[in-house]
Amino acid sequence: MKAVLCKEYGPTGSLVVEEVEPEPMQPGHVRIAVEACGVNFPDTLIVQGKYQFRPPPPFSPGGEVAGRIVEIAEDVNSFAIGQRVMAVMVFGGYREQVVVPAASAIPVAATMDSTTAAGFMITYGTSIHALVQRGRLEQGETLLVLGAAGGVGLAAVELGKALGARVIAAASSNEKLAIAREHGADEGINYREEDLAARVKEITGNDGADVIYDPVGGAATTQALRSIAWRGRLLVVGFASGEIAEIPANRLLLKGCEASGVFWGSFTQREPAENRRNVERLLSMHASGLLKPLISATFPLAEASAALDRLERREAVGKLVLLTATVAGRT
Repeated sequence: MKAVLCKEYGPTGSLVVEEVEPEPMQPGHVRIAVEACGVNFPDTLIVQGKYQFRPPPPFSPGGEVAGRIVEIAEDVNSFAIGQRVMAVMVFGGYREQVVVPAASAIPVAATMDSTTAAGFMITYGTSIHALVQRGRLEQGETLLVLGAAGGVGLAAVELGKALGARVIAAASSNEKLAIAREHGADEGINYREEDLAARVKEITGNDGADVIYDPVGGAATTQALRSIAWRGRLLVVGFASGEIAEIPANRLLLKGCEASGVFWGSFTQREPAENRRNVERLLSMHASGLLKPLISATFPLAEASAALDRLERREAVGKLVLLTATVAGRT
């Protein structure tokens, strides 16, 4: 089978595609014939050796896949051969087959195609955990989403709106803001042309944002924090800017607010029952039409480097997805 391999830590352009032996089956696992692989910002970090986990090379990047089950361990009775599923892992997804724990496989309904499924769970799973468990977002509150046209940002916009919040989208271009508005944002701020904090205060009548969803980091974090409401919640989701912000503790004190880390991967392991409830809620919301994932571009598996390069340059909107030969050209 074909696999995208990182043979040594370095730039994403150094990835290669080679034939490799399929992984051996293990007890409690299923084998998935991969049809599509989601492309996520952590994939760029893990290839460069900058992520929290550093798998020994050679390895395949890729944290989410969708496809069909082609083999089931003898001790697994919850799936059937041919069943459509999606699965999330830390790495290993950029290949034509993966072997994953059966507990990590999630059935895919007929209402969701494999391309959408491959780009769904990390962004929406992260965002619902951030807004519900960490941000405690309530109906009628104001949600400010930074990087609002990116994968997790756009998911946060949709979920914030579905949860009854007033959503302010912040992005680096008017084109990106237009996409955020199409997905439910009530207001938009181009933070390359406008003062972010001043505009948030203007929009909210000087009250500020109750919840700030921040996957960007760097200067955007400190600017957004200037606009936080009394008892607001800053959600630290990631650092797409490449810079980790130094959060001024005096701002937390003066606004009686809090900064909370959002690590969805650890949450899924430490609180699996709560995560399962989130997943069920997300799938129900998608089936009812409340969530409309945007897959802005697809690439053949062999062009994984090009997809990751677009992500690194922050040119992507919504999600990028890799397609294996199984579906390339027909989805």
